Amino acid sequence: MKSDRLLSILLLLQTRGRVPAHTLATRLEVSLRTIYRDIEALSAAGVPVYTERGRHGGIALLPGYRTDVTGLTADESRALFILASQGAHTALGLDAALGSALRKVMAALPEPHRPAAELTSRRILVESSRWMGPPPREVDVGAVQDAVFTDRRLRIRYRHSGTDTPRTYTVDPYGLVSKAGVWYLVADRRAVPRLFRVDRTRSVTVTDAPVKRRPGIELADVWALLKRQVEQRPGGITVTARVHRSRYDLFLRMAGNSLIEHPEPAEDDEWITVRLGYEVLAATRTLLPFAAHLEVLEPPEVRAELARCAADVTRLYAETPAARP
Repeated sequence: MKSDRLLSILLLLQTRGRVPAHTLATRLEVSLRTIYRDIEALSAAGVPVYTERGRHGGIALLPGYRTDVTGLTADESRALFILASQGAHTALGLDAALGSALRKVMAALPEPHRPAAELTSRRILVESSRWMGPPPREVDVGAVQDAVFTDRRLRIRYRHSGTDTPRTYTVDPYGLVSKAGVWYLVADRRAVPRLFRVDRTRSVTVTDAPVKRRPGIELADVWALLKRQVEQRPGGITVTARVHRSRYDLFLRMAGNSLIEHPEPAEDDEWITVRLGYEVLAATRTLLPFAAHLEVLEPPEVRAELARCAADVTRLYAETPAARP
């Protein structure tokens, strides 16, 4: 609607200062002609808006002009108050700031929207940790956050998965990403995008050198690339297995990114055939907790690996504790 668009233009100009007309048109998905008509409408309504031509021109408000209108709809108000449950603010040290900001937003909301926003904060809870996962580690993202906001290079000592000796890297950070309760540093190392789990960093030093990012590349672009690389990483071993119906739902929750194919079972299916991908043979041992409710059909080397592990466990518990050295 035109009224929503006018308010969006006003708020964009307040937050960003001078904005080119084509940028407003792109953001609001309208034509340039529509933007100029909207600017005329704002001016006619008494808003001190003006345009400047030229290479560095654009549309702007007179210095010092502000409006207290929030412009939030009922759905937008509810969406804001779900933020209070997401938990990422704790690691950033922003819990108190979030609570204060939400109180201010509540006070500024139109009266009809306040009950819905308050009810949403009491009826919707977002929990980022997974079922049966380990307790979250305390992660200090302060130094990394400082480098991200001050555009400085970072020197980190980082321990890779499966190794005990940290390695030192100098990286150019794009930003931080919280995924399923785990914080990641997205950065370039020698102009190559890399992903670092913050809880594996042993030390972080913010250098005096300015960050060197690739031109035109934003955090969201690098994260999308790295995420795609992780999710589409080819597995070295493809496993075909059958899962008993009584454990199928639990299996789907625990198999995670290893799943390649998992059909919806029919009502009379007692066993459901699935396909999984693993990078190394040892990783297939994660199937052992399902015991006789899961059977690997192929390849033979995975059946042999699980049989050997099961035999080791059987032999261990066949002995009495006193018989072991």
